[in-house]
Amino acid sequence: MDINAFSDDAFDTKAWVNEILKSPEGQEKKEAFTMSLVMKLQLYVQQINAALEETSQEVFVSLPKIIRDTQNLQEEGQVLQQKMVWVKDQITKIEKDTGDSMKVIENLDYIKTKLELARQGLHESDNWTVLVNELEEMFDSKNIENISTKLINMQQSLKLLVNIHDYEDRKLQLEGLKNRLEAIVSPLIVQAFTTSNIELAIFYAKIFSSIDRLSQLSKYYHKCQKDTLVKKWRNQLEIEQDEPITQIMHNYFDTLLANWHTQCKWLSQVFPNNPANESLIDIYTDAIASFDPSLSECVDAAFKQHADKTGYIFEVKTVIKQFSNNLLNAINSSAFGQLQKEKYLPFLQIIYSPLVSYISNYVIYEQVNLSQKLATIKCIKEELPDTIQALGLTIPSVMNLAQEAKKRCEEITENCGYCGFLKALRTFLQNYADHYRVALRQIDRGRKHNEDWTTFQLCLSLLQNTGEVLINLQSLEKDLTMTVLDFNKNDNPVDFKYLLLNASERKEYESLIKCVSEGTRLSLLDHGVTEFNKLCVDIHNITYQVICAPISAQLSTVAQSKTWMQFADSTYMADLPEYSFSPQEYITQIGQYLMTLPQHLEPFLFRENPALSYALKAADPEYATVADVEGALADVFLNIVSRGTCQTYSDQILSICELSAAASRQLAHDIGYLGNVLEDLGLALTDTLRQLITLLRLPADQYQSQSSGCSARYVAAIRQMRNIQSSG
Repeated sequence: MDINAFSDDAFDTKAWVNEILKSPEGQEKKEAFTMSLVMKLQLYVQQINAALEETSQEVFVSLPKIIRDTQNLQEEGQVLQQKMVWVKDQITKIEKDTGDSMKVIENLDYIKTKLELARQGLHESDNWTVLVNELEEMFDSKNIENISTKLINMQQSLKLLVNIHDYEDRKLQLEGLKNRLEAIVSPLIVQAFTTSNIELAIFYAKIFSSIDRLSQLSKYYHKCQKDTLVKKWRNQLEIEQDEPITQIMHNYFDTLLANWHTQCKWLSQVFPNNPANESLIDIYTDAIASFDPSLSECVDAAFKQHADKTGYIFEVKTVIKQFSNNLLNAINSSAFGQLQKEKYLPFLQIIYSPLVSYISNYVIYEQVNLSQKLATIKCIKEELPDTIQALGLTIPSVMNLAQEAKKRCEEITENCGYCGFLKALRTFLQNYADHYRVALRQIDRGRKHNEDWTTFQLCLSLLQNTGEVLINLQSLEKDLTMTVLDFNKNDNPVDFKYLLLNASERKEYESLIKCVSEGTRLSLLDHGVTEFNKLCVDIHNITYQVICAPISAQLSTVAQSKTWMQFADSTYMADLPEYSFSPQEYITQIGQYLMTLPQHLEPFLFRENPALSYALKAADPEYATVADVEGALADVFLNIVSRGTCQTYSDQILSICELSAAASRQLAHDIGYLGNVLEDLGLALTDTLRQLITLLRLPADQYQSQSSGCSARYVAAIRQMRNIQSSG
């Protein structure tokens, strides 16, 4: 039996008993099991009581001993406290009795120290004069080692003469003597550094270190190395003058890398306390800045001879980046450890400087590049259908060109030219949209005023192509935006925006990243999308005009008086029942035309067509309000055509000068026929036509009383048209 549950703070007796009784043994023989359980619990209680009694007895027996030990500790603590008070009193007494004596001893020691210094000063003053005289003789012999030894002795003497009145004069005198030694040894130093003579270099390093002029020796090394590297550049240009500048740069940078490894070992022996990587990076920066002709001049001269501008910039950048990466890897893997960014940034800026002007003008080079590539895509054909088909087929190629330009921007500018790339892409899309404009103008010039389903289908095909472009632009914009967001995730130790951009361009670049990163409603392809949205609107308008041209031609007869002349003397017809009238030819032609419209829309709008759907929604907001179900967009288009037809019909009716009673009923019948056609199409007459048909059907004697509720303008127009006298 598990009794651990009894030690739980939240022990529940009932729950424990119920849990125990759930066991198979407890279920079979409940009374026997319960009795056994009670006996076990009683045994546990007896064991616990025995253990408690034994423990209590042990505590009771040991309690007197604990009390005695506590009393002993208390007495010893009191004795220790008394002794500490006594010691404190003794220390205070000794300090009081010997205070004056200690002050006297301190004064005597101070006087002794001053006397010692004075004695040493007099001795060193005499020694200084002797050393100066000896040095004058040694300078004539030009024994560098002996001269340096004497100068070291003079330095030590000067440290002891710091309190004499002519200390500054002696200090200047010593510096003058060091300058004389440096003047003697400088040609030898230059020769040793130029020939990389390690023994002599170490010898001179020891001398200059001993006279506190090691920094001056480092300057000699800096100048010698710089002059050597500048001379190598000039020689390389002369030897390889027939080679491309990129090859010359590559070869020279290889020389620099080899020089790096050699000089690191050399410097670690000559200047063991100076980080070789810092010294060399400063030398290389100074040397490249001193090139004559400079890197930029050489690159610019070759740039003018290249037709493929972006390709040449990429070659130059590849050579520079490869060298800078190799050198930084060599620095970071050296025994001297990694360099801080501010140490190597000036060097990177000087070697990348030839590219800065090209990155500034990157938008121009990319515009030319994209324009040339777009010109190779033949969009405009002799026949209009071929042109529209070609435009649809060129969409993947055009999007590929945009993606290639994006990749080219990354490769050439490390995305620092992204702002220029976006501007070039804007021009590229504008030029591509112009091809669509050409096709649209051809459609507009060639459209007819009668039924022309071929032109209608061409319009829808062109609209579909435009929608396809917009869908691709949406995908491209997401890709461009993700690329900008990834700029901040770049863990490259080299931040190219400080190498390839000037201050104003860097500000524009950072502003772009900030706007995109902060979720500002910034469309990177705003101009391109806007241009193709406008195209959708214009193509839709032309499509509408193509569809409505036959309707407008038929309705143009409505306002002509000859249409109603046949009803001028037909007074008997005014009393005929409604079914005696039949629609005139112009309205039946329109009705038949409208009934055939859905079958011409079927290939485009009654099937799933994402591109055309996207274009229609861009062309007219009304398309975006309907549910995304099959045929919904066709219904919207038919509704737009229906409203246009009704509006044109209304305008023509209101332009009629005079109608007889029979003509009035005929016109009402014609309108009713149009209403029936529209009803079959799931459409309806406009409110204007419904009011006009009501007014046309009203008997003349009831016109005034039953025309209430209609527009006053329409009531007056129809009254005048029907020559109904106003009762007012």
